[in-house]
Amino acid sequence: MFSFFKKKSPPPSADAATPSTTPSATPGAAPTPVPATQAPAQPAQPPAAASAAPAPAAGAFGWLRNPFAGKSAAPPAPASAPTSVPEPAPAPANTQAPAPISAPVSAPAPASAAAPAAPAPIAAEPAAPAQAAAAPAERKGWLDRLKAGLRKTGSSIASVFTGTQIDDALYDELEEALLLADTGVQATQRLLTELRRRVKESKATEPAAVKALLADALTELLRPLEKPLVIGEHQPTVIMVVGVNGAGKTTSIGKLTWHLAHEGAHVLLAAADTFRAAAREQLGVWADRNMVEIVSQEGGDPAAVSFDAVQAGKARGKDVVLVDTAGRLPTQLHLMEELKKIRRVITKAEPTAPHEVLLVIDGNTGQNALAQVRAFDDALQLTGLIVTKLDGTAKGGVLAAIAQERPVPVYFIGVGEKLEDLETFDAREFAQALLG
Repeated sequence: MFSFFKKKSPPPSADAATPSTTPSATPGAAPTPVPATQAPAQPAQPPAAASAAPAPAAGAFGWLRNPFAGKSAAPPAPASAPTSVPEPAPAPANTQAPAPISAPVSAPAPASAAAPAAPAPIAAEPAAPAQAAAAPAERKGWLDRLKAGLRKTGSSIASVFTGTQIDDALYDELEEALLLADTGVQATQRLLTELRRRVKESKATEPAAVKALLADALTELLRPLEKPLVIGEHQPTVIMVVGVNGAGKTTSIGKLTWHLAHEGAHVLLAAADTFRAAAREQLGVWADRNMVEIVSQEGGDPAAVSFDAVQAGKARGKDVVLVDTAGRLPTQLHLMEELKKIRRVITKAEPTAPHEVLLVIDGNTGQNALAQVRAFDDALQLTGLIVTKLDGTAKGGVLAAIAQERPVPVYFIGVGEKLEDLETFDAREFAQALLG
């Protein structure tokens, strides 16, 4: 579902493809080398290193699994097969076995001897079912938090379907509930028109069935917002993050940094918010917590900080450069011009950058969020949105208004302050949570 990346992993070398078959040697006993051309009579014991280092499990963002999975993995030990060495005792459960001691060889093995690599996938296969089971469980937990966050919005809409008749009164109540949820006039009319058509075609007679049809119509409306964030097409991927003060911009950057760093991506932060008091220190806390580097200047020019960060990201081989800009009100034109300047300077540092321009909006602001999307999109050509603070809001329908009037992709939505409360946007999940 989360095939977000196009970055190709480097082809495995011959040494990496050949599994180690050397068990741990008895202390003090030197193993006897075996010629490279001699094949063992029985299949060798699977290496302890392979069983102790299974394929990395997907985190909260499954789309970070592939591009950076092999960066921190230690190279396997050289292939060798000692003789007259007893097999080691099995390692206790949940305890990493010691690394095998490689047998000395008198000459490097020929390339043809290292060709068979069949046991490698078998060693990693037992971890796959656990990973497959963990991902749906994590997603279900997220969906429960999303439903809880949108309870105020969903309860007002769900109350419409508590009656027993499908008539004009039901549609009138539904229209009022959608407008109160800040769905917007255009999106509300579109949803009601589509719902009437679906009810007529399906010949639904129960309000519960009408609610399910509304969920389908809302999913179809929100589907254009469901677009993946691509990391890895550029080295580094430069992401410029903007938003008004108080929307949760710096906190969202910190959460995104945490998920990227814990999946193996090398991240560099740029503290280009040099106007707000303690903004640099706040981002520095996230940098320390995630153990990533940060480029900052006390009282420096935001555009200069952004330029230096992009140059540093290129020189240090970073995967992602996240640029935190100062909060700007779209009605203050001179401040919006400052953001345009930052974008231009980033382009001077890297002609293809910024590769992403993300706007962080507060889900509690309702229709004002739509106005922010229009203003920032006109000025900076937005590529995506991060919608925060959807927990406890009665205005969750604003995403339907954005989908109708300015369908900028929603990469992430947040329903709380915890790291796991920031997740990827799914149209079907959001529609079901919104309707309660």
